Amino acid sequence: MADATTGALAIVAANAAAGAWASSRHGAVAGRLALGFGAAGVAGALAGSALQRLVSGEAVLFLLALVMLAAARALWRGRPGRVPPPPGGRAGRVALVGGLGVGVGVLTGFFGVGGGFLIVPTLVLVLGLPMREAVGTSLLIIALTATGGLAGHLGAGGLSVPLVVAFAAAGVAGSLSGVALGRRVPTRSLSRAFALTLVGVAVALMAANAPALWP
Repeated sequence: MADATTGALAIVAANAAAGAWASSRHGAVAGRLALGFGAAGVAGALAGSALQRLVSGEAVLFLLALVMLAAARALWRGRPGRVPPPPGGRAGRVALVGGLGVGVGVLTGFFGVGGGFLIVPTLVLVLGLPMREAVGTSLLIIALTATGGLAGHLGAGGLSVPLVVAFAAAGVAGSLSGVALGRRVPTRSLSRAFALTLVGVAVALMAANAPALWP
């Protein structure tokens, strides 16, 4: 599990960095927000990486499926209306972004994934970003937090460089294509397609790991 998590984080970091670069060319990245969220997320990811070593691989993946289902439900329902600004003005928003970043970072390091399925709903539903900008911003945040999670896992897991390079190269190509395709899809359709993808992955994870937890 440790080796797989380490390799996955390396691949995710490379793919997200490529996607963030492509999105930034179309003005779909809130850079300052991403840097603040991502910096807090790196600290959380290091803590999450340490926590993961206390739990079995099957339990981690089953919990990941549950979190995915919750995120999919939130995205499918969408934002009920205009998101009110946090109390305290600028300082309040900075504190909110930092707190959200740490929380998402912990989950990123714990689950060994990029965290986009959590970051996008957080940016849309809590911070009020439009869907396209949330996707682009999330890619930059993912690149930062995945790098932090990778740093935390390198001491505990090995890294198959040829395998990581092969997957990352294919993923970068897919990421760049995905950014271009996403600009042509209506926002609501994009949100619901993302939600349905999360449900599909979550169901597969639950089916694969539940027998090990409840033999």
